[in-house]
Amino acid sequence: MNHTGKHTATDVTGVSETALLTLLVRATEARRPDSLIDDPMAIHLVDSIDFDFAKFGYVRRQDMSLRALAFDKQTRRYLRDHPKATVVALAEGLQTSFYRLDAQGPDVGHDFRWLTVDLPPMIELRRKLLPASDRVQMLAQSALDFSWMDRVPTNDGDVNQAGDDGDVDQAGADGVFITAEGLLMYLQPEESMALITECAARFPGGRMMFDLPPSAFAPLVRRGFRASLRYRVPPMPFTLSPAEAANLVNTVPGVRAVHDVPAEHARGRILNALLWTAQRVPLLDPVRPMFTLLEFG
Repeated sequence: MNHTGKHTATDVTGVSETALLTLLVRATEARRPDSLIDDPMAIHLVDSIDFDFAKFGYVRRQDMSLRALAFDKQTRRYLRDHPKATVVALAEGLQTSFYRLDAQGPDVGHDFRWLTVDLPPMIELRRKLLPASDRVQMLAQSALDFSWMDRVPTNDGDVNQAGDDGDVDQAGADGVFITAEGLLMYLQPEESMALITECAARFPGGRMMFDLPPSAFAPLVRRGFRASLRYRVPPMPFTLSPAEAANLVNTVPGVRAVHDVPAEHARGRILNALLWTAQRVPLLDPVRPMFTLLEFG
């Protein structure tokens, strides 16, 4: 904490720094009187972190909020049917999904549990700035260190490892929903596929949701690109077309179904018309961002 009373984020660098960008975009949207997303915790985080947010340039955009709403919607649907499920948020960064979902109360209840998996600097920042909850557990490690899976009981009730406090968490036996929001694109293709494959093998009955940039932009995003004069987005080596994602049901053992999740309702008639058209015209598949939901079985 510095002299202003804010917490510094100097250790958050590289791909992890994108979490600060997406946070700022959501908070900026949440401050609007006609906001798409109710995210007071995102506003609190931006106001609590000492960081040169101006380096990100123009952030009055809807994409990150629409993405968050799409993930919230699918998570909420799963929790309605599995009210005691464990939600595993891989490389969660400074997402505030738990607090948005928990605030909905009767819609999803308050029995679901949350497991955050991220690198140590991000976990340290989350511990300092976010309200503690006995339903939230945090692991300071890479999502590619599959030992996090041992903290989630399988659907047959087996538990592989106790939690930090020594108590066995039985929540995962009631269902598992895995989110990889803003993660897979930054991994190497073999790493992303290994993660999907291992999740499918370990969590039958569970689900996993991830997002990827438009496949037509693969040559650009694989090199990284400049988002502003002072910020360059890291390279994104992994992309899939909607057709390739749909084929995961045939190429990854344990994937029972693949759903192409549509974008949420945006602000503005023209933008909504474009999103509606891109979702329904196959020729436009390469130029639209992709939200994919996998069912394991």
